[in-house]
Amino acid sequence: MSVLELKDISFGYSDKKVVEAVSLTLEAGDFTCLIGPNGAGKTTLFKIISGTLKPWSGQILYGGADTALISSKTLAKEIAVMPQLLEAYFPFSVEDFVMMGRFPHRNRWQPPAKLDIASVETAIELCDLSSLKRRPINELSGGERQRAMLAQALAQDPKLLLLDEPTAHLDIGHQCAILDLIRKLNRENGLTVLSVLHDLNLASEYSSKMILLDKGAVHSTGAPGEVLTYKNIEAIYKTVVVVRDNPMTSKPHIFAVSQDNLKKK
Repeated sequence: MSVLELKDISFGYSDKKVVEAVSLTLEAGDFTCLIGPNGAGKTTLFKIISGTLKPWSGQILYGGADTALISSKTLAKEIAVMPQLLEAYFPFSVEDFVMMGRFPHRNRWQPPAKLDIASVETAIELCDLSSLKRRPINELSGGERQRAMLAQALAQDPKLLLLDEPTAHLDIGHQCAILDLIRKLNRENGLTVLSVLHDLNLASEYSSKMILLDKGAVHSTGAPGEVLTYKNIEAIYKTVVVVRDNPMTSKPHIFAVSQDNLKKK
């Protein structure tokens, strides 16, 4: 069943087109990673999908309906977005910040209901923020803010979760913890996930599907083993790599080859 569908999406800045006729489909239960080199159009496409930018042409369908005809509040009940960066200008507590994720489910001046409080408490616990829930959001480290943003998104109880570099600013332990949690929700709760990731090995390890962008267009799509071939990586990223299967998971793992070692050959 199709959850999200893009049909011939194009967009640019001034006279420069940076996304060219992109069509793709997210099926229910997919964990899809959007990958590609710097300048490939990942961030722009993510902003179009999340509604921050309006495409020049094309159509975005959610559940078969044109998103242009769906109210932002209705979409927010179904789709949660975790941006890459959080600019915290006001000292909201972590708990209050996460509660903002419940706004689509409440009237403007309605106090939190039991369901709102329960959703927030669950999201805070899942993201390992219980000891920080009284702390001002602007006093958190970069990694802690990442977890707070994820908690806010999860508090929305979305069916589709859009993530822009969710592991930015995190050490490897917290990277895996965040992605383990997202994959658990994906598998056990049927949460459909679309994430932009720069780390190809993390993307390979956690995704069920990958979309490789190049110069604003879809170069290839499929399972990690179909997309992360050495030919694709060398052609798109312009560097020599070795691709081998992870011995634990059989997912492709990419090893960079330095110029010094190439010269030795």
